[in-house]
Amino acid sequence: MNRGRIIVLSGPSGVGKTTLCKSIINKRPDIRYSISATSRKRRKDEIDGREYIFLTEEEFKRWIEEDRFVEYASVHGNLYGTPRSELEGRLEKGVNVLMDIDVQGAKKMMSLYPDGIYIFIIPPDISELQRRLLKRKTEQDEVIKNRLANALKELEYKKDFQYVVENRDLDKTKKELIEIIEKELGPVQTDRRDD
Repeated sequence: MNRGRIIVLSGPSGVGKTTLCKSIINKRPDIRYSISATSRKRRKDEIDGREYIFLTEEEFKRWIEEDRFVEYASVHGNLYGTPRSELEGRLEKGVNVLMDIDVQGAKKMMSLYPDGIYIFIIPPDISELQRRLLKRKTEQDEVIKNRLANALKELEYKKDFQYVVENRDLDKTKKELIEIIEKELGPVQTDRRDD
C-alpha cells in the first residue's frame, strides 16, 4: 500500500482556511482532517477533539517534552501543534491527511514531508481580512490588531508554497482547491480507510 500524503492549507488568520478545509473533506471522503492541539481557550461553538484537542499550557508543554508533536509553534500568544501518532498512523495506512496550520508549522512540514501538497490561501486585500476578523466576533480589538500585523508578515511566506490561491469568491476558491488536489492525487480513492 502506498503511503498517504499531507495536504497543507496555510495563510493568515481569518482568510477562510477552516471553511475551505470543511469543503475539501465534504468533496473528498478519501481525505481525513488532522486535528491540531492548542493551548488557546475553546470558543463557544467548538468541541474538544473536533476542531482542536484543547490542552492547558502545562499539558501542551509536557507533550513537547514527550516529543508528541510533529510540529508546534506559538501563534498569537497560544501554542498549536500536530500530534505525531495520529498523523503518522494515518499516513502509514495510505490515508491522505488535510492540515490547517500556520506558516511556521507549514515550513516545518515542508522539511519533514517534501512530497506534501502545500497551498497558501491569501485574502483579496488586508481590509477584507480585517472585515472577516471583525465579523467573527471571537476576539478583542487588540487581538485583531495583532492578527492583522502578523498577517502582513505571514503573506511574505507565500513564495515558499507550491500553490497560492486567493479567497475572493468562496465557491471559486473551493473549486480551485479541488482541482489542485485532483491534479496531485487523482480522483477520489474509495479504498483508503483509516477506521
